[in-house]
Amino acid sequence: MAKSLKTNLSSDYLKAAQYLYSKSARKCIVAYVESYDDVAFWRNLLEKFETDKYYFRVMLPSANTLTKGKKIVLLNSIGSSQLGESLLACVDSDYDFLLQDATHISKEINTNAFVFHTYAYAIENYFCFADSLHEVCVQATLNDNEIFDFKRYLAEYSQIVYPLFLWTIWFARQRDTQAFPMHVLNNLTRIYTFQVREPQKSLNRLRDKVAQKLAELERNYPEYVQQVAQLEPDLKQLGLEPDTTYLFMQGHHIFDHVVMRIIKPVCSILIQQRERYIERLAVHKEQYNNELTAYQNSLTDIEQALKRNFGFNNLFAYHWLYSDLKSFMENLNGGSLATD
Repeated sequence: MAKSLKTNLSSDYLKAAQYLYSKSARKCIVAYVESYDDVAFWRNLLEKFETDKYYFRVMLPSANTLTKGKKIVLLNSIGSSQLGESLLACVDSDYDFLLQDATHISKEINTNAFVFHTYAYAIENYFCFADSLHEVCVQATLNDNEIFDFKRYLAEYSQIVYPLFLWTIWFARQRDTQAFPMHVLNNLTRIYTFQVREPQKSLNRLRDKVAQKLAELERNYPEYVQQVAQLEPDLKQLGLEPDTTYLFMQGHHIFDHVVMRIIKPVCSILIQQRERYIERLAVHKEQYNNELTAYQNSLTDIEQALKRNFGFNNLFAYHWLYSDLKSFMENLNGGSLATD
């Protein structure tokens, strides 16, 4: 009888404890995001701000349709009476951060306290943060030999593209989508061929194409040359400098046509190095085959490793976004918040 009573009391205690520490005991804040790819990024960030009072649920913006994207996030959140303590919009900045108040959407993103944005163009730019790319190579190849300077390459890439990118922002601020559309910029600035041993060749080809387009723009729009140059100090305050241009260009373009173009051949060399190492140390053929198979089975797909790259803690845009969320949560918690 005593044992039965003890069991019941124990069961009741566990149920009570589960309630006290379960999500049902806390207030849910829904975070609308643009697409499937955004869920992990925002989840990784928002969970840092969960407390004993609040937790987050990251969701696509519509429960009734498969429609996704920035516009539907803003439409379904900004017009909602729940926006604020119970609902947030978490979106890519695209060009809207750099546009400031030039359009209705850019003004909403930059001024609404419950709309959080990436500051960099998109989450893909975070994944492509140069300081973290060696670690991506390590995760993909299990080889920690640093054979390529991603920071130097992407800094020089950015410096080359920078003057052309200023024209892009100029036209965007004028709401002119025809004079210099994004797809033209992307075609001019993609890396078509790349050699790890001679990376400068790809940059030289890029420099030539950019110079030709700059000459064309200056010839066709001489009245804008000075005004484009005058954008520099304003944009510098927003984080756009010659070395950081790649962070503000279209995220998928940088991911697919710049970083993946350079990281794949780097990883290929690292894998070859590891395979030669196994071959050199193997005592006999059977050991070589077993070790090689084990190594190859342990490799991670390069693209997936890049998509799961959360090594952007030193990125200034991340610091700004983190600070925004911290301030929001401090207000909810009465002015204090303990975070990692």
